Amino acid sequence: MKKSKTVEYGKYGYMFIAPFFIVYAVFQLYPLVYTVWLSFVENYYKGLQQIGPNFVGLNNYLSVLIDTNTNYEIVDGAKFLDTMTIMSIKNTLIMWIFNFIPQILLSLLLAAWFTDTTVKLKGQGAFKVIMFMPNIITASTIAVLFYSLFCNSGPFTAVLRSLHLISENYDFMESKAGTIGLIAFMQFWMWYGNTMIVLIAGILGINPSLYEAAMVDGASSRQTFFSITLPLLKPILQYTLVTSAIGGLQMYDIPALFNVSGTGDALPNYASQTITMYIRKLGFTTKDMGKSAAASMILFFVTLVISLLFFGLTREREPKQKHAVIK
Repeated sequence: MKKSKTVEYGKYGYMFIAPFFIVYAVFQLYPLVYTVWLSFVENYYKGLQQIGPNFVGLNNYLSVLIDTNTNYEIVDGAKFLDTMTIMSIKNTLIMWIFNFIPQILLSLLLAAWFTDTTVKLKGQGAFKVIMFMPNIITASTIAVLFYSLFCNSGPFTAVLRSLHLISENYDFMESKAGTIGLIAFMQFWMWYGNTMIVLIAGILGINPSLYEAAMVDGASSRQTFFSITLPLLKPILQYTLVTSAIGGLQMYDIPALFNVSGTGDALPNYASQTITMYIRKLGFTTKDMGKSAAASMILFFVTLVISLLFFGLTREREPKQKHAVIK
């Protein structure tokens, strides 16, 4: 008696998902593993001669956390965490914080307005397109535009001087606060529309019957927002916080194009240098692949810690159940 042949459909599923895993392994997993390996080896160029790769353990991490010489010996007077790597991470965090706080507040406000049935704002589609428009413009265009507007001879600088809001000698490009403030504003202006769209989608996913019940009970828009919208929007806010932190710590394009010297160094006095700018400088200018990889791993751990912190602060906490006491 012949056995009936069965068709195995499972193999077709593996064939369909194989391209993703192949692309992931080649373009993400392999570079990640290679970066981890590079962070433990000495690998740099001295002129045209390549030194290494030679295993040096944690020496590259020591160099990016404490000033060392070429023999990985701590320089006299060097302080822990007083290096260009740490300074660049601080700069990045400052620019991200001054960008993200107003971004999330304004995005929440606009999302609440656009989804509030009692407001019934007309022309919502046009407003959403206008607010999302900066996200479509390339970062290089925005950096060049703002540099032209706020440079020493720029029109906005001239207007601010004529209104006596800044002194006659004030130059945004020579001021640390001015440069950092403008970069943070550009990042905010580019991304608040995108964050607003994400939050609107999250609010629209909330059950409308909850809002109807709140209206029947006489709740105001403010009470509805803080008692219904904000608690149920927590997963979307968690996503926004984490993705913004990851993207913000990898900030590169605008700071690298806005106020830099002819050699690509951030001005003034490295105040606007981000960690990704410094990693690129180590890898492609000084060609020290080991230190560049170590700085990349430091960035990875900082991002991981901040992401876990946000997950912990925004996770759902189940109320503790009180056990009945039997007398």
